[in-house]
Amino acid sequence: MNTSLKVLLIDDHEMLLRGLTLLFETIEGIDIVATTTQGGQSLSLARGHAVDVVVTDAAMPGVDGLRVVKMCAKEFPVLVLTTFDDAKLVSTLIAAGASGYLLKDIQPEELARAIRAAVSGGLVLDPRIARFAHGTVEQRSELAILTRAERGVAELVSLGLTNKDIAGQLVLAEGTVKNHVSQLLRKLGAKDRTALALRLARSLQNETA
Repeated sequence: MNTSLKVLLIDDHEMLLRGLTLLFETIEGIDIVATTTQGGQSLSLARGHAVDVVVTDAAMPGVDGLRVVKMCAKEFPVLVLTTFDDAKLVSTLIAAGASGYLLKDIQPEELARAIRAAVSGGLVLDPRIARFAHGTVEQRSELAILTRAERGVAELVSLGLTNKDIAGQLVLAEGTVKNHVSQLLRKLGAKDRTALALRLARSLQNETA
């Protein structure tokens, strides 16, 4: 059974895409299933290939990395891989929902670890630019630490739905929903389900404010 993570690579430099693809062929457990030089194709490609993570450059003509993040981050973790260590750019991309910001001279093993961490719901920052994003990470919604599956359950918990109702709406086993709720309680430090629902409702409202 193939359990490799599926990655979409986006960069306006064709040679870099080829190089990264060859690099990942040497890393077990990660497969490049699609590449493109056009940021505008990111969401359709990510959906079409059912990828686990999107890796994009920041500065590109037309649809840039910020737009890619805004297009894809609600459905897929998006890692930004770039040469720019600009403080404003880092903060803007993280605030927009990027799951990580890495510099292109990162070691292959570190990049692979970053991809796995992003898929697990983590926020990954290159140590050389982490200080730029410190304030942004603190201000970012606490829901950013949730996985996509947890986020879906969280939105329904905030509405007061029971595990059975949530399972029905999301087409999940009730036990799976229960496990997600347990993770939400742990991650958000809520003492019980009522406190969790109130906290989630407030966080979701703040995101759209």
